[in-house]
Amino acid sequence: MAQLSPHLKQATPVVATHGEGLYLYDEAGNRHLDFTAGIGVTSTGHSHPKVVAAAQEQVGKLIHGQYTTIMHQPLQELTRRLSEVLPAGLESMFFANSGSEAAEAALRLARQATGRPNIVAFQGGFHGRTVASASMTTSGTKFKAGFSPLMGGVVVSPFPNTAHYRPYGWDEEQATDFALRELDLVLQTQSHPADTAAFIVEPVLGEGGYVPGNSRFFAGLRDRAEKHGILLIVDEVQTGWGRTGKFWGQEHFDLSADIMMTAKGIASGFPISGIAARPEIMEKAWAGSQGGTYGANAVACAAALATMDVIAEENLVENSAARGEQLKSRLSEVATKYDQIVEVRGLGLMIGNEFNDAQGNPDGATAAAVQQEAAKRGLLLLTCGPSSEVVRFIPALVVSEQQVEDAVGVWEESLAAVLG
Repeated sequence: MAQLSPHLKQATPVVATHGEGLYLYDEAGNRHLDFTAGIGVTSTGHSHPKVVAAAQEQVGKLIHGQYTTIMHQPLQELTRRLSEVLPAGLESMFFANSGSEAAEAALRLARQATGRPNIVAFQGGFHGRTVASASMTTSGTKFKAGFSPLMGGVVVSPFPNTAHYRPYGWDEEQATDFALRELDLVLQTQSHPADTAAFIVEPVLGEGGYVPGNSRFFAGLRDRAEKHGILLIVDEVQTGWGRTGKFWGQEHFDLSADIMMTAKGIASGFPISGIAARPEIMEKAWAGSQGGTYGANAVACAAALATMDVIAEENLVENSAARGEQLKSRLSEVATKYDQIVEVRGLGLMIGNEFNDAQGNPDGATAAAVQQEAAKRGLLLLTCGPSSEVVRFIPALVVSEQQVEDAVGVWEESLAAVLG
């Protein structure tokens, strides 16, 4: 009898029958407050009526039109509409299905456009599980272990992660100084600038622990990129589409990308991803290097268009900022009661609670225990970080003020049950 792989471990015990807004319902009819959003995917909530209607209408017209064989209207309209929200200068698009595919496409484009072999990734970044994307991932060994050899040409440089450098007593300025000095050393000792195609970086480390970067660090990347003709790839797979309280995470830092990756929140749960690049860069892609059977699926494109409408009409970017401020403030209040929570951090509706043990080491066991207790009480959360020591709150952008309060209430009860 066919069955799922035993390694597909569920983070919660829920078997969902349907969802509505911030809520999932299980087979017994129990309601669960979902602060996972499908790992940041269901940006407009579960089954938003406008997204459902758009998908249903498109299914009745055209389900699949392979976009290097024929062109379809939803893709043309989505491309046109994206010009309203893409960062300045990123005017040329290529579409795929997943974040990993976007990472592979960005890597391929950077190498072809520059004629250079190497990529500099940053410690704690997550870019996917396929061979090339996993080769650039350093948020945890579980994403790349057991199928070496991986792709060559990847060099890793530090990210100014103050959580990682806490044992050394470094603040953000010191961590940033170190990260930029080490990047210069990487370019001197491991990847000559003339061999370096691109830097690839997340505005906020996702799987790496919900750690925001900072403006000085990103300005340093931009300066070095321009000095050496290196491209800057910004991975907005998790941080895009209003997740951080701005439409794109890079907007917090005045960061300017040459190539940007996007996925997750773009279509409220339908699989679509892409890269946006400066036209003069995209033009250098080699003939035949871009394509795919399912990329830019017509139904997914229709859902993405409806998602854009909902984000604009319901002011979801502004709601993300306001509810994110509320959520971070309330979680910070709760954290003051527990020594085990050493930091509450993040931007917008992308907030992490980091757990350490009494010796100051990452405490994934306690984080998991509280996350599981919350699930029993009807609040669905996820963990992240190298030791899974961070419990993350990533609700849909439609979350209300009362739902934030409800979630924090369950969180506080869960902490009390586990930690006393």
